[in-house]
Amino acid sequence: MLDYSSKEISLDVSDPLTEMLRGLRLDGVEYGRCRLPEPWATSFPAQEAARFHFISSGSAWLQTPSGEWLELRAGDAALLPRGDAHVLASVPGLTPLPFDRFGRKEVCQGVFDVQCADACGGTVALTASMRFNIDKLHPLLQLMPEAMLTSDLARNEPSIPHLLDAMAREVDMDRVGAGGILARLADVLTATLIRTWVEHGCGDTTGWIAAVRNPEVGRVLAAIHLQPDRDWTVAALARLMGASRSGFAERFLRVVGETPARYVARVRMHQARQWLRDGERVATVAERLGYDAEASFSRAFKRIIGTPPSHFRNKGEGVAIQDFG
Repeated sequence: MLDYSSKEISLDVSDPLTEMLRGLRLDGVEYGRCRLPEPWATSFPAQEAARFHFISSGSAWLQTPSGEWLELRAGDAALLPRGDAHVLASVPGLTPLPFDRFGRKEVCQGVFDVQCADACGGTVALTASMRFNIDKLHPLLQLMPEAMLTSDLARNEPSIPHLLDAMAREVDMDRVGAGGILARLADVLTATLIRTWVEHGCGDTTGWIAAVRNPEVGRVLAAIHLQPDRDWTVAALARLMGASRSGFAERFLRVVGETPARYVARVRMHQARQWLRDGERVATVAERLGYDAEASFSRAFKRIIGTPPSHFRNKGEGVAIQDFG
């Protein structure tokens, strides 16, 4: 845990990556139950929010952003953590109808349902949009695969099949409160998929993951990501590592590949981008990050992100799920 009760900073965790994962949350989630008489195909546009699909009955094929087709059978689920554009279809090769062409009917708050006139047979799926509380350019999200399948991860996490079974029992939505239960199950399953990937699927010996898992550098990276609005100085980070300023700076550059100042600035501006997407005023974000003037913050933001902060103001994407039949 981080302790900011004094000028000294401490981070007492055995695995900084796990500590950073604890701060990963899903916000603004909406869900849709879909009945899909065959043949069917629909395209999902790229979005800021993650996409989640669960096949309750029948089957489906997922075309990943890179063009690969992956089969999803009854009881399978897939998570696209960065919300990349993709296609879901009964068989590969069908011409997809854009997802937003289908109407929706609200079943309960945050859960929508639309059925075709011929709603018998075919595939029944739950689809969802999930907003992470971190910017999609966060290194953890950038390192995740374009699609995570429960069939790939279940062998390392015994709770995944049980969560999928529970979702399958609730997906009919005929029971009181089924929509809310499905929403919570989807939350838990998504978090479980990410945790399982972190523990078993991202064991790179190079790159950012290796840097986070470095005993000395890892606690520094975890502290920066857990408190991006803190006024981090090289001296403070060196104390956290337990090294001199010069020794810390040299070690950080060698392991991470960029200077501490550059890394901190990048993390802070990615967090600023997320706050702006969430609707915060530019002046408020500048103040949160300790800038005396909005103009100086705007210059720093544009230098790192490439566009002015006004580009993101009030452009936070709502998480809208339209169910289709």
